[in-house]
Amino acid sequence: MKVKDAEMINIDESFDEALSLAEKLYLKGSVFIYPTDTIYGFGANPFNEEAVANINQIKGRPLGKLYILLIDSIENLLKYIDVQYENHLDFLLSIWPNPVSVILKLNEKTSQLIGHNTAAFRMPNNRFCLKLLANLKMPLISTSVNRSNKPPLIEHSLIRDEFSNEVDAIFYTEKKSFFEASTLIDLSGSSPKLVREGKIKFEDLLQKFS
Repeated sequence: MKVKDAEMINIDESFDEALSLAEKLYLKGSVFIYPTDTIYGFGANPFNEEAVANINQIKGRPLGKLYILLIDSIENLLKYIDVQYENHLDFLLSIWPNPVSVILKLNEKTSQLIGHNTAAFRMPNNRFCLKLLANLKMPLISTSVNRSNKPPLIEHSLIRDEFSNEVDAIFYTEKKSFFEASTLIDLSGSSPKLVREGKIKFEDLLQKFS
């Protein structure tokens, strides 16, 4: 358990400083909180077992439950997934970047690393996230900032009060845009299936699938 309060960084005022620190924390295996295109998220390296375990402990979440992974490009995504259908890539290109998370089949190497056959990915419509992801060239965990079975916290002052002694940094913005989780669809089979509807309607996504 941390004893020192997390560093608070306003990304609107200190964008480059925030990016640099977030990258260092990711590579060190630390956990931090950051704004996304939906709600605030806990962030860490998904391939660092200790970092994943720390998020599980902070949230009080059962072991083995997967988190959404943010990615900055289809090119980087292809390092981790097994493309079964060519039209799936066309579909992803048509819906991203957007608050839509998609469960995809992992390739053998990634599956062995995280112990699952599938994972949910999202290309976020958020400048800070995309720049950080482009610098890292690796996926970033994104999971709502809350204790298990509690509602997500969307105000950085409340997040600070609840979690500042359990994470290394809290990156925040004064912009009020965090209201709803991403739409989650399963594309591990031949066609999309709705898992959770969020900001973007499933019927609108289906119109882009062919």
